[in-house]
Amino acid sequence: MARLSGGIAILQVGAQTEVELKDKQLRIEDAVNATEVAAIDEGVVVGGGCSLLRLSLKVDRLKELLENEEQKIGADIFKRALTYPARLIAKDEGANGSVVLSADDIRYGYNTAKDRYEDLMEAGILDPTTVVRCCVEHAASVAKNFQKSNAVVEIKEIKRIPRIPMPKPMPTSDAGIGPAPIRL
Repeated sequence: MARLSGGIAILQVGAQTEVELKDKQLRIEDAVNATEVAAIDEGVVVGGGCSLLRLSLKVDRLKELLENEEQKIGADIFKRALTYPARLIAKDEGANGSVVLSADDIRYGYNTAKDRYEDLMEAGILDPTTVVRCCVEHAASVAKNFQKSNAVVEIKEIKRIPRIPMPKPMPTSDAGIGPAPIRL
């Protein structure tokens, strides 16, 4: 939380044109402000899908309270859906998509950037609680609408385009269009 409330970060932003640079700077500023407001409102949780992964471990206890088999199947689907973001993040980074929890500490999880398990709070991998909560609420709402509808259109398979690492921006002439620091 200290990083969000009192820390200083310098972001280097590069672009091909001055207009594109200004647009990127404004977008980054908006994103930082939105994240800060969300974090101040409800706080932050461990990021990288780790909070949802931990939440999925609690579903089995709730399942015991359910009355019929259909509700229990729904709980299993919900549990599986909660694990999906962490598995997808790991898979997108070339790691094993079946990320497992290897510690009881809720702050501990898989850091894809460093390819290791570590304290994600300490590493600064955080998500605003508001964002995580809203994602779960909206996903539940979509699932509820699917149940109510008489028909669903399925898109077969979307081929994921592999991420190509972006080269650093070329040094610019004296036009002043290069990386420009944004002070927060």
